[in-house]
Amino acid sequence: MAQARVKTRQAGAEAALARAGRVALTTDTGGTLAVTTHATEAGFSPLDLLHSALAACLALSARIAASQLGVLDRLEHVRVHVSGEKAEDGPGRIARFLVRFEIEGDLDAATREAIIAAAEGDICTVSNTLRGAPEIILTK
Repeated sequence: MAQARVKTRQAGAEAALARAGRVALTTDTGGTLAVTTHATEAGFSPLDLLHSALAACLALSARIAASQLGVLDRLEHVRVHVSGEKAEDGPGRIARFLVRFEIEGDLDAATREAIIAAAEGDICTVSNTLRGAPEIILTK
C-alpha cells in the first residue's frame, strides 16, 4: 500500500459579531464567510459548518484512501452527505451524525467499503477529532 504524504497547514478561525448582523468568520489562511443568524435565512449556520467540515474531510479522505489502495485511477466521484440528530437532553449538542457515502467508479463493493473504512477510521482528522472528545482550553 502506498504511503500518503501528510501535509500540514496553519489552521484556526476567528468569529466576530456586532450587536446586530451576521457572524463574520475569518480563517487563519485568509478565508471568509458570513454565518447565518436565523433558521429561515439561507447560508451556513454553525451546525451547517460542523456537518460541512465532516462531509468535506470524509470526501477528501476517501480520495486519499483510494490512492493508498491503488485504485484512484478507477475512482470517478465521491459524494458524502452528513446530517445530525440533536440530543434531547442538555447540554445542546449533536447526539449522532448520519453519514451517507456515494462512491462511483469501477470499484467492487469490498473496495468501496475499504475506502470508506480507511477514510472514516484512519484518515479523516475531523471524524477522528469528533470521536476523541478533544479538550477545549478557553483563554481571555
